[in-house]
Amino acid sequence: MSQAPVAAGTRTQRAWAVLATVLDPEVPALSLRDLGIVRDVRDGGAALEVVLTPTYSGCPATEVITQSVVDAIAAAGLGPVTVTLQRAPAWTTDWISDDGRRKLRAYGIAPPGPVDAAAGVPIRLVGRRAAPAIACPRCDSLQTERLSAFGSTACKALYRCLACREPFEHFKPL
Repeated sequence: MSQAPVAAGTRTQRAWAVLATVLDPEVPALSLRDLGIVRDVRDGGAALEVVLTPTYSGCPATEVITQSVVDAIAAAGLGPVTVTLQRAPAWTTDWISDDGRRKLRAYGIAPPGPVDAAAGVPIRLVGRRAAPAIACPRCDSLQTERLSAFGSTACKALYRCLACREPFEHFKPL
């Protein structure tokens, strides 16, 4: 079935709106836009180009995300589309939208704090100073403990709240 072409000025805006509905396969509470991995949408006339920055270069969900973008744009009648992976500048958790942080918390994942630029390295596997307390996304208690440096994915750590006794994941600041 063929759909009517979309005017160039509205095609890009519609693509951005469509991408706000494409969920991240690893954290389905967030869209790709919420997560901040959609860097740009360019209308090249014949085809749209969607520029994505994966959360990290070895992200196992990159192929699924790329196909989800292609499928969503095609389903909206905005295709054809090409997806470009742009790895520089590297993705950072600072790119997660405020709405995305709210959605993470509602989903039961403690959102990341801001990246500490003074540290020079976004993630320290072995640190010497005490890590800041992570608030429980369920009861807001700061009485939490880290159970594991890694959760269901490498970008999350596993915590437990000592107040409500519930486990939760924390999205690490990158």
